[in-house]
Amino acid sequence: MAPMKRRTFLVAAAGGLLLSRSTRAAPSLPSAPPVSARAQVMVSGGLITTEAGFLPAIQAAHRSFYPAGQPVLMVLNASLPDERDAAEKRLVDFFARNGFAAESLHHYSGAGARRRLGAAAAVFVGGGETFLLLRELQDSGLLGLLRERVLAGLPYHGTSAGANLAGPVIGCTNDFPVVDLSSRTALGVFPAVMNPHHPPVHDPEYAARAAKIQRYRRINAADTVLGLTNASVAILQRRQVRLTSGAGFLYGPTTRALPLGPIAELSSPVAL
Repeated sequence: MAPMKRRTFLVAAAGGLLLSRSTRAAPSLPSAPPVSARAQVMVSGGLITTEAGFLPAIQAAHRSFYPAGQPVLMVLNASLPDERDAAEKRLVDFFARNGFAAESLHHYSGAGARRRLGAAAAVFVGGGETFLLLRELQDSGLLGLLRERVLAGLPYHGTSAGANLAGPVIGCTNDFPVVDLSSRTALGVFPAVMNPHHPPVHDPEYAARAAKIQRYRRINAADTVLGLTNASVAILQRRQVRLTSGAGFLYGPTTRALPLGPIAELSSPVAL
C-alpha cells in the first residue's frame, strides 16, 4: 500500500481570506539554537497599548532599550494582510509620541525586504496570529536573517505573537494554528518557550493555564516556559534575563512565580 499523503491544510480566515499550504521543506534553523551573549531581546505579554498610546511601562522600556534617535522597523506579519496598513498607522503614531520614527516591513518584499531588515537599527514584532507570523517569515526567507541580526545585537521587542517568535519553538502560544507549518522552530533568540497573556494568580483562569503548561512540559520536559501577564516585560541584555515589570511565571524543573529582577534559570543558557 502506498504511504498516505499529508493532507493540504485549508483555513478560511477574516471574512474569506483563504490560506493554504501543502507539504513543504523544513527550514534550516536548528530546533533549539543557542542564545548569543550579544542578543538584546525584550518580550512582553501583550495588551501593551491603550487608545492613547503605549502603556507607561512600555514607553519607559522602549526609551531604555531602543537606541535613541534610531528608527524602529515593525514586523506586522502576525496581522492579517488587509489589516497591516491600519496597524502600522496606529503604531507609527504611538512610537512618534515616544520619540521614535517607525515603518512597517510589509511594504517591502523579496530582496527589498532583506535589504530593509539588514539595515534596521531596531525591530518591533507585533501581536496577532503566531502561526501566520512564523509561516510568512519562513516562506519569505526572513526568519534566518532576523535571527542572525538579533544574535549579532539588533534590539528586538516582541509582544504577544512577537514574544512567541523569540523563543526556540512555538510551543505554548494561545493561538489557533490557522495555517500549516513545516516546523515550529522559531527565532531562538530568547532562552524560553513563551506563553503570553498568562493569567495572574488571582484570575479564575490561572489554574487551568498553569495545568496546561505543566502538561506541555510532561511531553516536552527539556523546554523551559516563561509565562508573562499582559503588559509584563522581560529583557535579555548583557547575558542576563530580568523581569522588569508586571508578573511572570517560570515552568521548568522548578515552577514558580517570579519577582522583579534577574531570572537565574534563564540567564545560565546564554552563551559567554
